[in-house]
Amino acid sequence: MKYFIVTYGCQMNVHESEKIAGILEKLGYSPAERREDADIIVFNTCAIREGAEDRVLGNVGNLKKLKKKNKDLIIAVCGCMTQKERTATNLLNTFPFIDIVIGTFNLPKLGYYIEAVKKGRELESERSGKQLELFDEGEIDETLPYKRTSGDNAWVNIMQGCNNFCTYCIVPYVKGREKSRKEENILKEIKDIIAEGKYKKITLLGQNVNSYGKDLVPPVSFSKLLRDICLLDGDFTVSFMTSHPKDLTDDVIDAIAEEDKIEKFIHLPAQSGNNRILKLMNRSYTREKYLDIIKKIRQKIPNCRITSDFIVGFPTETEEEFNDTCSLVSEVKYDSIFAFKYSPREGTVASKMEGQVPEEIKSERVNKLLALEKKLQKENYI
Repeated sequence: MKYFIVTYGCQMNVHESEKIAGILEKLGYSPAERREDADIIVFNTCAIREGAEDRVLGNVGNLKKLKKKNKDLIIAVCGCMTQKERTATNLLNTFPFIDIVIGTFNLPKLGYYIEAVKKGRELESERSGKQLELFDEGEIDETLPYKRTSGDNAWVNIMQGCNNFCTYCIVPYVKGREKSRKEENILKEIKDIIAEGKYKKITLLGQNVNSYGKDLVPPVSFSKLLRDICLLDGDFTVSFMTSHPKDLTDDVIDAIAEEDKIEKFIHLPAQSGNNRILKLMNRSYTREKYLDIIKKIRQKIPNCRITSDFIVGFPTETEEEFNDTCSLVSEVKYDSIFAFKYSPREGTVASKMEGQVPEEIKSERVNKLLALEKKLQKENYI
């Protein structure tokens, strides 16, 4: 029996697909080189931008012919996109050949659904209600197996969900509220990774790693977790993503500066260089606060690489406000940036705002910002 996994989105989804692979291999499946050779195909979806959803729909639709040729083929769709009940329902209505649709909190049940399909059970009753429920009050599942697929890098989830509710972002609605793993479970997983001897890099994952541990009893700070990881014996480096500027504390910056095992790298999404837009985005910091953080990083960690994310064409953004973003990029001189056109996500505050920026203007701005980054990098290399 063979499986094929198609992954969309961020590093956290890459790691989720490692869990999916672990579940499938526990059921006796092995990886297929091509989807045409698979007995089960799993789409692990992303809902952050409209383009990601469009790619999912196009690729799922392309499987109709494959399903006709092989009626025993199992097709499953999971991940952030399916956590939205309306989207999940549309998937089932548009592509009736899909066998399994489950939300982000139901990944541990994937094996059950696969066995149910194979036994010919009707799953219609399983495709609604709790399986598409947004918030899960249970503990993070610590029992899922992994099939690590990222070379000498091992991903380690330290938390899930997000409490920030940036007005453009769908994540809190599909991932739920912040929930931290217990520190002892994280440390045990990392000890096991070190013992395998195959991984030189450990990357901690969370929507906002700087918020780690605030919900634990007693609370555990992210800086403490970093320092405790560095106390473990072994030849490895540790890095993390993603940081929210409003929660990046001096303690974390100090830990990065002082601990040799921590990679001198911070991904610090700014999203905009204009204070009015930052407020509309509900980012909870100003341009000045962001630059203060950058200054601290440069002072305490002179060799630190800094990267960032930016959204251009946010509703009502003027050309002058966009230029503030360009000036921030010029001032900070990032090692690299990721620039995206604002993409309205149904259910978010920003999607209902007046003053949506035309697509052609968004395209012009993102190209201008990326051209600026390329110019600055060229100047830095000279």
